[in-house]
Amino acid sequence: MTGTTSTPKRSENSSNSSALRKPLFIAEPLSGDDGRPIIQKVLIANRGEIACRIIRTCRKLNITSVAVYVDEDSSSRHVCDADEAVNIGSIDRSGHNPFLDVDLLVRTAVSVGAQAVHPGYGYLSENADFANSIHEAGLIFIGPSASAMSTLGDKRSSKAYLGKHAPDVPLIPGFSGSSQDAEALRKVAEEIGFPVMVKASAGGGGKGMRIVREAGQLKDELERARSESQRSFGSSDCILEKYIESSKHVEIQIMGDSHGKVVSFFDRDCSVQRRHQKVIEETPCPFLTDETRQRMSATAVRIAKLIGYENAGTVEFVVDVKTGQFYFLEVNARLQVEHPITEEVTGVDLVSLQLFVAAGGSLQTLSAVQNVSQQGHAIECRLCAEDPQKNFFPEHGKVHLWLPATGTLAPSQDIRYETAIQTGSSVSIYFDSMIAKIVVWASTRALAIEKMLRYSLTQPV
Repeated sequence: MTGTTSTPKRSENSSNSSALRKPLFIAEPLSGDDGRPIIQKVLIANRGEIACRIIRTCRKLNITSVAVYVDEDSSSRHVCDADEAVNIGSIDRSGHNPFLDVDLLVRTAVSVGAQAVHPGYGYLSENADFANSIHEAGLIFIGPSASAMSTLGDKRSSKAYLGKHAPDVPLIPGFSGSSQDAEALRKVAEEIGFPVMVKASAGGGGKGMRIVREAGQLKDELERARSESQRSFGSSDCILEKYIESSKHVEIQIMGDSHGKVVSFFDRDCSVQRRHQKVIEETPCPFLTDETRQRMSATAVRIAKLIGYENAGTVEFVVDVKTGQFYFLEVNARLQVEHPITEEVTGVDLVSLQLFVAAGGSLQTLSAVQNVSQQGHAIECRLCAEDPQKNFFPEHGKVHLWLPATGTLAPSQDIRYETAIQTGSSVSIYFDSMIAKIVVWASTRALAIEKMLRYSLTQPV
């Protein structure tokens, strides 16, 4: 069964075109032979704003949502937004992070009677062992297969795979072997040529990344990257890449199904970063030519089809602005933080598509997906609890008042506040400093920038 397939109509001549825009297309749940939905209850193995985002789509589809939380996060909005919530322990008292405990999360999903598990982003979202454990428990993992994740979700294995099976896909010069010996990596770095980038093989979100400009820095920076990677992803393995100074970070959103179909949902420019972590994203990418955009999309789809990729994913590229050449960077085998801007310009609810294809749905049956196009321009700004006077050091404490800039939770269809923060929430030292995402859409890039400034950045929150 599929949802309404009309594509949102958007005015190109008005900055206040909310009345002309339809809600995001939502793919309705698939039913089994018994006539009942295949996915009736979803456990969300994550927290914060992404959990709230998934809960919102589940509610629209009449799917029961189950949140998990730790003691340090009990005041988060995702706990009260979900239909059910389960406490999975304490980070402080246990000495480990329950959000990284595969066995605990699988047992919890089974105990609440969930048919599926959504991993969100971060934590175990790109952990093949977690995906495999979910399947072994007889549940649906809302994401790519464990084999696809092992091949493309890990930076090292993805480069090795593409080097063998798609040698014409341009790769950044670097080292993706298994050695983690500092002296061996120093020799490799000298062969590549400094500066180099040390990157967590299993990482993402700016974690486990260090720029090394000379040989004497490599050992210390490697140790820092490995330590951060182990804490964040449960793996300390790192790779080396040539650091391209004059570069832009561009990614292609894809969605694949179990029937061999892969669809590109176009590009995002994620070049505005701090400490290798994205802070502002936009789509369409303002500097790409149509020809380059088409080639990047085609390359992303081809990479996904090589491995039979299913569900949401993002193929990331580095674009050398001096030459215009793009290089494969990595595949994020999950839903991205910045997915809302893609939803805004395509008019498609990507979380609903994740649920649809996870249940076995065919993208070919959805005309809104087959005829997808970009309309208008969208920008996302991440709001972080950090002190700019202390080199953006993370802040923590209680939120005494939370009020979006316009004074409402949903000022219009053209503005989205994605957050799990509410008055009384606690911002904990145990979690990422990002507490909200502000997303705007307008008919042009200039109007989108103006709208972001008017509704968010120039007013108090």
